[in-house]
Amino acid sequence: MSVAGAPATEDIHDLRRRLAEAEDTLRAIREGEADALVVRSDDRDEIFALSGGDDAYRAFMEAMDIGALALDAQGKLLYANAAVPELLGCDAGQLQGKGLATILGADNGRILSELIGNAAAGRHQTQMVIGAGAEQRHLVITAAPLRLAFNTGTALTMTDVTARARAAAAQESERIGRAVMASVNEPVIVCDRKGIVINANAAVGTIIDFDPVGRRFDEAFPRIFPIGSGVMHADDLVVIANDGNALKALEASAPFADPPKELLVSVAPLTLSGEAVGGCAITLIDLSERKAIEKRQSLLMRELDHRVKNTLTMVLSISGRTISGSHDLADFRTRFTSRLQALAATHTLLADASWAGLSVSALIQTELAPYVSSNGPKLLTSGLNFSVDPDVAIALGLTIHELVTNAVKYGALSRDSGTVEIAAQRLANGMIELLWTERGGPSVEPPHEQGFGHTLIARSLKRGEGTGATVEFHPGGLMCRMVVPSAD
Repeated sequence: MSVAGAPATEDIHDLRRRLAEAEDTLRAIREGEADALVVRSDDRDEIFALSGGDDAYRAFMEAMDIGALALDAQGKLLYANAAVPELLGCDAGQLQGKGLATILGADNGRILSELIGNAAAGRHQTQMVIGAGAEQRHLVITAAPLRLAFNTGTALTMTDVTARARAAAAQESERIGRAVMASVNEPVIVCDRKGIVINANAAVGTIIDFDPVGRRFDEAFPRIFPIGSGVMHADDLVVIANDGNALKALEASAPFADPPKELLVSVAPLTLSGEAVGGCAITLIDLSERKAIEKRQSLLMRELDHRVKNTLTMVLSISGRTISGSHDLADFRTRFTSRLQALAATHTLLADASWAGLSVSALIQTELAPYVSSNGPKLLTSGLNFSVDPDVAIALGLTIHELVTNAVKYGALSRDSGTVEIAAQRLANGMIELLWTERGGPSVEPPHEQGFGHTLIARSLKRGEGTGATVEFHPGGLMCRMVVPSAD
């Protein structure tokens, strides 16, 4: 007797048969004997079992270069094709034992968890870098929801874009390198291992007037001779760099340039990916201006040394002559100090003029300033707008000092009514004549003996035939005629 509502015996047998078939199918899928593809529609789901073999769905997935993974709702790995361990640098056993997040590392694991969480709402994608150094890989990971038979999981794909990333990085590096070369003020040349110029910035035009790209370096820049080194030819620079060595701040001459230049040469190996030397980078810095400055400085130092020695000799001479004409120590100190001050005043003017010559007008005003105003009625000047060389200026300054101190003590400037006139003119032979004329002072008589001041005036301005100074003692006042060469 059958109970109402209870399934019939044949229905129970049918359910048991279908359950056994389903369990057998799941076992076959789980053990790799068969794959299953579920096609879901509105009214029913159909399961298509794909038999094993070369044309199986599993074989298709295993043959893919792209990594494919299936995760359950808890993120546990259900399936990974053969490409995944290879991409992650591990074996299948490590992937199953450690788990995907552990293999990827802490930072990438957090990125993956966030990606899986977002995948529930639809397809999402991210990029991550795994490994380090030469083993570093760039992966694009895409996550999408995966409908399972009794739940929802996540489908992941991993695409290796390392080659593309490295190509982009190399392209960006080359772009930055070209930008740096273009912005550098010094000439920079890049050569391949054969010494052929493959790049050169615009600054190279300051050394040569043609484009060197495509030419051999030693042909574009011939006869570079580094000074004080064993390298004697331009092509030797390329050979040294190809061996992985560098040369820094090597001074060299470049006679091929117009005008010839002195250069500071540096060469370094051009290291490419994998630390292989692919050529060299050569920098040429023009030292011509700096060398000219150094030569000028050296000349000035020698000139300064010469002038210091001459000045010291002059001071010794002034000292000895002043002692011989002084009455006592106090008289010597007064005379010697005033002459040194006159010498120092002329040196100051010459230093301000960079020892390139001195205006006679400025020289006379400086020497007379302690005794008489250049704008007052006691001093009349005319025609003083010319210059003399430094040596003449020193002698002329001492001569003017002796004349004015003598005028203050014994001549026209010792009285309120006295005047001094200084006039200059250019003579037919190109020399400059200066006349010092005193008027309105006491009556003048020639001295019984010549002192140091008179000797200094007579000797110091002698610069060849027709030059020098002569002093005439007229009753109305002293007159001194000085003939000196001009700076012209």
